[in-house]
Amino acid sequence: MSVGIVMLVHNAFDRAEQVARHWAAAGCPVVIHIDKAVPRRAHDAFVAALSDLKDVHFSPRKRCEWGTWGIVAASQGAAELMLSRFPKVRHVYLASGSCLPLRPVQELIDYLEDRPQTDFIESATTADVPWTVGGLDEERFTLRFPFSWRRNRYLFDRAVEMQRLLRLKRRMPRGIVPHMGSQWWCLTRRTLSAILQDPDRPSYDKFFRHVWIPDESYFQTLTRLYSSKIESRSLTLSKFDFQGKPHIFYDDHLQLLRRSDCFVARKIWPHADRLYQAFLTDSAGALKKTEPNPGKIDRIFAKAVERRTRGRAGLYMQSRFPNEDWENGVTAAPYSVFQGFAEIFEDFEHWLSRASGGRVHGHLFAPDRVHFADGQTALNGALSDNPVLRDHNASAFLTNLIWNTRGERQCFQFGPMDNQDINWRVAKDPNAHISVITGAWAVPLFRSNLDFADIRRLAAKLQKTESTHMDMLHSPYTKARVRVWTMADFIEAPMEPLQEILDEIGRPRLRRLSEAPRMVDLDGFGQFLQNLKNQGMHPYLVGDFPVARGGSADAKPSPKPYLVK
Repeated sequence: MSVGIVMLVHNAFDRAEQVARHWAAAGCPVVIHIDKAVPRRAHDAFVAALSDLKDVHFSPRKRCEWGTWGIVAASQGAAELMLSRFPKVRHVYLASGSCLPLRPVQELIDYLEDRPQTDFIESATTADVPWTVGGLDEERFTLRFPFSWRRNRYLFDRAVEMQRLLRLKRRMPRGIVPHMGSQWWCLTRRTLSAILQDPDRPSYDKFFRHVWIPDESYFQTLTRLYSSKIESRSLTLSKFDFQGKPHIFYDDHLQLLRRSDCFVARKIWPHADRLYQAFLTDSAGALKKTEPNPGKIDRIFAKAVERRTRGRAGLYMQSRFPNEDWENGVTAAPYSVFQGFAEIFEDFEHWLSRASGGRVHGHLFAPDRVHFADGQTALNGALSDNPVLRDHNASAFLTNLIWNTRGERQCFQFGPMDNQDINWRVAKDPNAHISVITGAWAVPLFRSNLDFADIRRLAAKLQKTESTHMDMLHSPYTKARVRVWTMADFIEAPMEPLQEILDEIGRPRLRRLSEAPRMVDLDGFGQFLQNLKNQGMHPYLVGDFPVARGGSADAKPSPKPYLVK
């Protein structure tokens, strides 16, 4: 009878009974506290169910609301009853009704008998506590908390604000240094008796009665006054998520719990039949005798937290979807955007597809439809070529396209006539590789049979749109890999830029390109630009394009793009 168990119970009484019988069967006396908020009928039924066990007792009931003094008072009353009724108990282990022993109880008894003077309680100063989430550190000791955080959150927050404004602070009892840690401890009779019988206990209780979440600081602080040997850790496996809420263990966590080597785990789902059957009845499958080491599974919990908070790159989740820049990667894989290439090269898409091995689309954001590669009307993930569906959320369309085609490089054409809603999304995406030939929008106008007044109007509109896009690509917020050439510079010697683009896509540079895609006939294009100038529209984004020059690929010095990123 070297270990006594104190259980705090407020629900799932069938499981609490099962665990209490397990403790008692191993020779451990059990004192149970039942929350005063539990209806009398449920209380009486639970007490009656355990009435056949002589070493199971019930302590006076307290109302236990989260974050309030009632939990400490319940622990005190149950511990006092344990020490008075069972004088042979050397360690008192605090547990809850949702705790589950993972190893044979005898191993816990033997472990504590080998450490008769050691107190196992997580106890760290507030400056050294990194795990408080969304709460208060030092202020939980220096302010008063007359209102419940859960039931009166508004009044709780206003009271804190008012005390901060008035600079009100409570004075701590002399000689104590506030410490914090897990609520679940295992203390020696000597230390626990010293805490409960201290002449100054009334002043300590008065102080901690108004501390926020005192069950994480009362015993953690006072143990430092009396213990001769503290191991600042809990023997109970208790994990918390990024919001500070406890992880709940289900049946599919069976192997994870076995790997932890811990004596007890919480919080167990009441309907986890497989866990209760495995650990309470299967002695052969219980954890073997070894030092408790919850750190062995910390990596798994860290991955779970990262997956929950960050998700997978390029895959949006409801917790981040409405929030700008909360995504874990804008898209799931690298892709290439070409602006102006399809306008100055004939059959550019098929040429690029053959040269790069990627899937090359046309203008995915064209006003008439989504121009998927090879004329497809639907793509992976049931993406339709319907422009209305696409434009309902153009950014989501692009994200879905890249996600659903992972493992295959996607390339598509873009221009000032397309839907511009994705410009910022693409510009801030590190996966985007953007190659732009400015002013190439003038080529389709040059080859059209429109009235020149309409051409001039369209040219002004397209140039303004492209200029706005270029400003975005020059922004310090741009994270994409961007190359920009003016049309006049590019057509002087297109081979080197095309080779750089293919290298960037990922094709190994085993040999230089022997031929470029066929350039459209630009005879008279220089005069066309001059006519636009004569009409008062200056196509400056095209670059310095002489009137007498058409399109050529003469061997002249390679144009150097200006790199935005």
